[in-house]
Amino acid sequence: MAEHLRSLEEIAAYLEACLEEAGDDAAFISKALGDIARAKGMSQIAREAGLSRESLYKALSGERSPNFDTILKVIKALGLKLHVAAALTSTNQAVR
Repeated sequence: MAEHLRSLEEIAAYLEACLEEAGDDAAFISKALGDIARAKGMSQIAREAGLSRESLYKALSGERSPNFDTILKVIKALGLKLHVAAALTSTNQAVR
């Protein structure tokens, strides 16, 4: 996976695809963030996120769902920003 995650654009596209595929599986997202962190260097990301390398490995292993504050720290350390968009479905239409 690391060879496909060289630029911020590639990383953002990968994470966005994982978010779409994951549904409500937070562990899937944490595993995707772990893939990205390993590609960029887990030690560097841990340092920039203010976490120990070991706790970051555990949090992003995909075996459990990390705290949201950990996710936010990792996203920032990766040089990414979180964006929100309205999800328009047949049961949830935007107010006009």
